[in-house]
Amino acid sequence: MEEAKNSPLQRFAYRLNWLVERICALLVGLMVVVIWFGVVERYFLHLGMTWTEEFSRYVMIWAALLAVSCGAYYREHIGLDIIKRFLPSKGARALGVCIDLIGLLFFLFLAWYGIGMTRAGLSQYATIFGMTMVVPFAAVPVSSALTSFQIFAAMLYGKEPLEKMFTQ
Repeated sequence: MEEAKNSPLQRFAYRLNWLVERICALLVGLMVVVIWFGVVERYFLHLGMTWTEEFSRYVMIWAALLAVSCGAYYREHIGLDIIKRFLPSKGARALGVCIDLIGLLFFLFLAWYGIGMTRAGLSQYATIFGMTMVVPFAAVPVSSALTSFQIFAAMLYGKEPLEKMFTQ
């Protein structure tokens, strides 16, 4: 474990997750403020602003998809733990590797597919803003690439999340 703490890959995964967690918190905070503003504006101020619902939807999508990489970092994704408990240690380890590989391949595919989806967003426009859908669609490849990286890093350091390794 000691050598894993000193690994540049593990330190980078730790710092990246730290940053993504703060970005997610900021996005959720922004979403709450925008939704409250929309409620106050609609029922009390009557300014006729219609952008709050659409904007908060895009912020929520970004926050939720970025949070997936945090789940992968902490290895809190669905991992068929109930089946692993009934397997011998070698079988449980093999199942864990298979699940990690399937997850890694899925998120790599999603990142690749998301790039094409984001490109297609250049010709699609948001209903209210009139902006292209590149920024909302970019949440898919960005979050998938981050999740792929965190799954890969987690495969290398094993079962214990890096947070525990760095705080011991």
